Amino acid sequence: MRPGKPFEGETDIDDRYGDLDSRTDSDIPEIPPSSDRTPEILKRALSGLSSRWKNWWIRGILTLTMISLFFLIIYMGSFMLMLLVLSIQVKCFHEIITIGYRVYRSYDLPWFRTLSWYFLLCVNYFFYGETVADYFATFVQREEQLQFLIRYHRFISFALYLAGFCMFVLSLVKKHYRLQFYMFAWTHVTLLITVTQSHLVIQNLFEGMIWFLVPISSVICNDITAYLFGFFFGRTPLIKVMEK
Repeated sequence: MRPGKPFEGETDIDDRYGDLDSRTDSDIPEIPPSSDRTPEILKRALSGLSSRWKNWWIRGILTLTMISLFFLIIYMGSFMLMLLVLSIQVKCFHEIITIGYRVYRSYDLPWFRTLSWYFLLCVNYFFYGETVADYFATFVQREEQLQFLIRYHRFISFALYLAGFCMFVLSLVKKHYRLQFYMFAWTHVTLLITVTQSHLVIQNLFEGMIWFLVPISSVICNDITAYLFGFFFGRTPLIKVMEK
């Protein structure tokens, strides 16, 4: 083999990858334009204002509504806060996985979303099984079935993950390996981002509600204050700076 000469078959592989990349760019469906979902009652009440102040009042009313609902959930106790965190986790996971699925579905490849949701269940089972074992040990000791699940929890979690990995291997399609492994990694990074954070938030709840409320309140106050200062004192919107 002469220096600089490619291996036999290397050109074919590059051609396949080139076709794959070009198809990915051309087959991604366009994102539909955003629509105005402002309630009609607000539109009528604010019809006489400029668009700037109309946006101010809509944001203000919806902010107060969401904060009121958040206080109501806090009043209902830690269990409802945990359900809220889990709901946000599932929604965030769905949003990120949908971005990848737009690329993936154009190739008619199997099982991407099914495996993504399966791995979400596996990871949640692993994390929250550990939490149940740590914080509800007295309850677990009274239930024989739970004792078995807790005793072999990590083995069961590993077996569930291994089953999912085997399903992924069985779903591989020739000439699309790179894309499928890319989406497999996409799922795992999404799990790392969403499940790990929600698990740590719930761990804080078990240590005391104050450790949940302080960081959440800091984020809320920071966002509201940033908007207020930008509205009254800002001159150039950040989106226009980024467009330049």
